[in-house]
Amino acid sequence: MKKKIYQYHRQLSIIIAFPVLLWALSGFMHPLMTNIRPKVAAQAIAAMPVDSSKIHVSLQAALKQNKIDSFSDFRLIHIDTNWFYQVQRVGDIPVYLSTKNGNLLSNGDWLYAQYLARQFLEKPGQKKPVEHTPQPAPAPGAHDCCDAATDCVLNPTQGTGIGSVAFLTAFDNEYKSVNKLLPVYKVAFERADGIRIYVETVQDRFAFAMDDKRAFFDKLFFLFHTWGWLSFLGKARFVIEFLLVFGAFCTTVMGIYIFFITKAKRSNGNAMVKTRRWHRFTSIGASLFTLFFTFSGAYHALNKVAGSETTVAKTMRNVAASSVNFDFPALQRAVQLPVYNVSLAQLGNQYFYRIVLQDASAGGKKDLMKDMQVKPSVVSYLDAQTLTQLDDGDRKYATALATQYSGMDKNSIQSVAVISKFNDAYNFTDKRLPVWELKYPGSKAYYIETATGTLAKRLTPNDLAEGTVFALLHKHHFMDWGGKGVRDASTMFWAMVQVLMVIVGLVLFFRRKAALK
Repeated sequence: MKKKIYQYHRQLSIIIAFPVLLWALSGFMHPLMTNIRPKVAAQAIAAMPVDSSKIHVSLQAALKQNKIDSFSDFRLIHIDTNWFYQVQRVGDIPVYLSTKNGNLLSNGDWLYAQYLARQFLEKPGQKKPVEHTPQPAPAPGAHDCCDAATDCVLNPTQGTGIGSVAFLTAFDNEYKSVNKLLPVYKVAFERADGIRIYVETVQDRFAFAMDDKRAFFDKLFFLFHTWGWLSFLGKARFVIEFLLVFGAFCTTVMGIYIFFITKAKRSNGNAMVKTRRWHRFTSIGASLFTLFFTFSGAYHALNKVAGSETTVAKTMRNVAASSVNFDFPALQRAVQLPVYNVSLAQLGNQYFYRIVLQDASAGGKKDLMKDMQVKPSVVSYLDAQTLTQLDDGDRKYATALATQYSGMDKNSIQSVAVISKFNDAYNFTDKRLPVWELKYPGSKAYYIETATGTLAKRLTPNDLAEGTVFALLHKHHFMDWGGKGVRDASTMFWAMVQVLMVIVGLVLFFRRKAALK
């Protein structure tokens, strides 16, 4: 029996040696990647109250003027000092209607993406580079009062030039599914580092930043750790990963067994015995963390095979333009507080204005990767017809959306809470904050972003268990007590120990093979 275990251990070790080496080396690199992120000025634009003096044309009049008879949602945005209704329509990109005269801003979403990207990337006062390639002008259209906004974006007096702008409706090899947010614009700047900023225009949201240096490390991680090059196999990719990682787990268990049923021999100058001793003691030292990495990796891969990806869903209702009478001055009088934004919410057959009275990004400079939390916005809900306030409106809207997405009775909801900080269940990879967490029987949970009417995440008991195991054992979140620096140091140290263990094991294998010739 002992001889068989020796044999299985040796054979499996050779099969999994190279994959483990790749995983360990790229795992060592991962904390470095999180610390060489492209530098941006801010990840949130400081919110400002809506300037009521800028609103001369009602939403209804602007919609009628542009022959828009239905829409899904709207809100107010500004490009410099020019204000627009951002009107979202089912199956189409948003259109931008001037609050001054109702005119359509040609290529408004394309322009606004560039405006946002520049706000995220640069600080005011930076000099414009000598070499600057002007952006191609949008297709001819009615600009009039919109000329100032267009000129502000296409011909800035300061800052770096923009090289290209692309609209993404699907994830790709650079902007991967882990980023969650779609659709987004990729805005590439004319800088030596090749930086590109991804933005979501319907929430003024910073989605992702990539430069050439980060792209190099990201490509290595894609090839060596997540094995994205096997994506053409579909779920078979995760089957292969599971078999290899589980093989590494079994090899480790057998190695621990061998360690405790045998005694180490003294080398007495024998190179083979000396190498075997090195392998024996480096392996037992690394074994606990080898088990951590391999068990959590195998569980993660198996969950990918057996489970289904949570699809982010968004409510795209079709609202008749005639059914909403948006009167901003009246709304302002009703709340008697500065209004940072307005959007539309639907509960049953009633429409409500979701009014942001204190924006979570009012201070700007939000860094989700560093802070892992936001300050929730203060919102109020007013009936779109009577402007009467709906008590606890955001909770009620979250409940209505969860009921719609889950298909379960609202009375089955066990708890409702605002999540403004990432945790094991709703973590950084889920991107959106703040959200509402609604828990159902059987440890199921739905996470709702009321600002956009989006189902941000659906959590099952298995997802929670796998996510917790992966966070604790694979990403070393059991070291959170020491902060990110200590956690990263732990990950990198034990990843390199895995590398050492594999190298010593390979040396032992080839020395033994040479000795048998």
